[in-house]
Amino acid sequence: MIVAFSVTPLGVGEDVGEYVADAVRVVRESGLPNRTDAMFTSVEGEWDEVMDVVRRAVAVVEERAPRVSLVLKADIRPGVTDGLTSKVETVERHLGQRP
Repeated sequence: MIVAFSVTPLGVGEDVGEYVADAVRVVRESGLPNRTDAMFTSVEGEWDEVMDVVRRAVAVVEERAPRVSLVLKADIRPGVTDGLTSKVETVERHLGQRP
Protein backbone atom coordinates (compact mmCIF):
# COMPACT_ATOMS: atom_id res chain seq x y z
CA MET A 1 0.00 0.00 0.00
CA ILE A 2 1.03 3.58 -0.57
CA VAL A 3 -0.14 6.33 1.75
CA ALA A 4 0.27 9.98 0.83
CA PHE A 5 -0.21 12.20 3.83
CA SER A 6 0.28 15.72 5.06
CA VAL A 7 0.66 16.73 8.70
CA THR A 8 0.16 20.40 9.50
CA PRO A 9 0.47 21.98 12.92
CA LEU A 10 -2.19 24.56 13.69
CA GLY A 11 -1.90 27.44 16.10
CA VAL A 12 1.87 27.84 15.70
CA GLY A 13 2.03 30.63 13.14
CA GLU A 14 2.76 30.60 9.42
CA ASP A 15 6.24 29.06 9.45
CA VAL A 16 5.58 25.35 9.92
CA GLY A 17 8.60 23.90 8.12
CA GLU A 18 10.36 22.90 11.33
CA TYR A 19 7.31 20.92 12.49
CA VAL A 20 6.86 19.28 9.11
CA ALA A 21 10.55 18.33 9.12
CA ASP A 22 9.99 16.50 12.42
CA ALA A 23 7.22 14.44 10.81
CA VAL A 24 9.28 13.72 7.69
CA ARG A 25 12.20 12.66 9.89
CA VAL A 26 9.98 9.99 11.47
CA VAL A 27 9.10 8.70 8.00
CA ARG A 28 12.69 8.62 6.78
CA GLU A 29 13.92 6.91 9.92
CA SER A 30 11.26 4.20 9.49
CA GLY A 31 13.24 2.56 6.72
CA LEU A 32 10.14 2.26 4.52
CA PRO A 33 10.29 3.53 0.93
CA ASN A 34 9.19 7.16 0.95
CA ARG A 35 9.15 10.35 -1.04
CA THR A 36 8.41 13.93 0.02
CA ASP A 37 7.25 16.73 -2.25
CA ALA A 38 5.85 20.21 -1.66
CA MET A 39 2.43 18.96 -0.56
CA PHE A 40 2.66 15.37 0.71
CA THR A 41 4.93 12.65 1.97
CA SER A 42 4.27 9.22 0.49
CA VAL A 43 5.29 6.04 2.27
CA GLU A 44 4.99 2.45 1.04
CA GLY A 45 4.64 -0.78 2.96
CA GLU A 46 2.18 -3.06 4.70
CA TRP A 47 -0.93 -1.59 6.35
CA ASP A 48 0.20 -1.85 9.97
CA GLU A 49 3.72 -0.54 9.40
CA VAL A 50 2.59 2.38 7.22
CA MET A 51 -0.18 3.41 9.58
CA ASP A 52 2.23 3.20 12.53
CA VAL A 53 4.60 5.58 10.75
CA VAL A 54 1.75 8.01 10.05
CA ARG A 55 0.63 7.78 13.69
CA ARG A 56 4.16 8.50 14.94
CA ALA A 57 4.62 11.38 12.48
CA VAL A 58 1.42 12.98 13.77
CA ALA A 59 2.46 12.36 17.38
CA VAL A 60 5.82 14.11 16.99
CA VAL A 61 4.07 17.23 15.66
CA GLU A 62 1.36 16.96 18.29
CA GLU A 63 4.03 17.15 21.01
CA ARG A 64 4.76 20.76 20.01
CA ALA A 65 1.52 22.05 18.49
CA PRO A 66 -1.84 22.64 20.17
CA ARG A 67 -3.69 21.19 17.17
CA VAL A 68 -2.74 19.03 14.19
CA SER A 69 -4.37 18.57 10.80
CA LEU A 70 -3.87 15.28 8.94
CA VAL A 71 -4.76 14.71 5.29
CA LEU A 72 -4.34 11.11 4.13
CA LYS A 73 -4.88 9.27 0.86
CA ALA A 74 -4.21 5.54 0.50
CA ASP A 75 -3.73 3.23 -2.47
CA ILE A 76 -4.45 -0.23 -1.10
CA ARG A 77 -3.32 -2.77 -3.68
CA PRO A 78 -2.16 -6.13 -2.30
CA GLY A 79 0.81 -7.73 -3.98
CA VAL A 80 2.24 -4.53 -5.45
CA THR A 81 5.71 -3.52 -4.38
CA ASP A 82 7.84 -0.60 -5.50
CA GLY A 83 4.71 1.33 -6.38
CA LEU A 84 6.33 4.65 -5.52
CA THR A 85 8.69 4.20 -8.43
CA SER A 86 6.70 2.06 -10.86
CA LYS A 87 3.62 4.31 -10.88
CA VAL A 88 5.72 7.35 -11.77
CA GLU A 89 7.70 5.40 -14.39
CA THR A 90 4.44 4.35 -16.05
CA VAL A 91 3.26 7.96 -16.35
CA GLU A 92 6.67 9.09 -17.63
CA ARG A 93 6.64 6.29 -20.22
CA HIS A 94 3.23 7.45 -21.47
CA LEU A 95 4.41 11.06 -21.56
CA GLY A 96 7.29 10.02 -23.79
CA GLN A 97 5.00 8.33 -26.31
CA ARG A 98 3.66 10.32 -29.21
CA PRO A 99 0.27 9.41 -30.71
